[in-house]
Amino acid sequence: MKKIIAFPILLCLAASMVSAQKLAAKFTMSAQHAEAPATISFTNESEGAESYAWDFGDGTQSTDMTTSHRYTHAGKYDITLTATKGKKTNTMTQSLSIDPPAKCLIEITTDYGVMMAELYDATPQHRDNFLKLAGEGYYDGLLFHRVIDGFMIQGGDPNSRNAAAGAPLGSGGPGYMVPAEFVDSLIHLRGAIAAARTGDGVNPERKSSGSQFYIVQGSPVDNSMLDMLEKRKGMKYTPEQRAAYIEHGGTPFLDRDYTVYGRVISGFDVIDKIARAPKDARDRPKEDIKMTVKVIH
Repeated sequence: MKKIIAFPILLCLAASMVSAQKLAAKFTMSAQHAEAPATISFTNESEGAESYAWDFGDGTQSTDMTTSHRYTHAGKYDITLTATKGKKTNTMTQSLSIDPPAKCLIEITTDYGVMMAELYDATPQHRDNFLKLAGEGYYDGLLFHRVIDGFMIQGGDPNSRNAAAGAPLGSGGPGYMVPAEFVDSLIHLRGAIAAARTGDGVNPERKSSGSQFYIVQGSPVDNSMLDMLEKRKGMKYTPEQRAAYIEHGGTPFLDRDYTVYGRVISGFDVIDKIARAPKDARDRPKEDIKMTVKVIH
């Protein structure tokens, strides 16, 4: 009887020891090569662990079991998963390659959320100027200082940084203007990014502010409005532009008067939230709405 009893006990103990020693960090990811911006999903397949620690290779971490992470900048990243059980740890590392985006993209982070936008190659002077300022951190901490629901949200005045409540804003800039770049194919659809400027009376060449820009929220547009603008401005909308205006809305009365040089491609709800914020008599939000602008490359 003793032998019969001892054998399964020893067998269970041996199995228990093997099980106690078994700790393995394992994971798979949705892609090992992607174009920025990219959200990569990580599936945890670890064995025997009680807790987990992810290092995404860009200075950010997570302790979730299964997670995902968004990469906005090009580069090569080493992703490490550390699995822990008691005092024991085991790690696994895989490499991820993120390529630069095919388009020129920027990310505008605000108190109301994040907008991603494309800057157009067809307006190279505006594109390059915006990229230069953004790369220098020029826009970081500036306000959306003028917002009009159904029209647009405007920012980029350097005087808005740490501006006192109620202070008049909208006249600041980097000390230069950018020549107008009117392109017939670029119109003021909802989400369009365009350069602010002074009026024709003092600026007959319609040069753009060196830093101030607005993002179109817009309102509904119909064919009769576009017909009227064509006659008034001596221009012609393509069938595709008409369809886009009717579908998305915008501010077509600004076409060919202000340079459009980009458009928001995600975060349209953020435009609406900012445009509807309570404001004072100068259309400045009563609570400051700050921005941070990053170039995605």
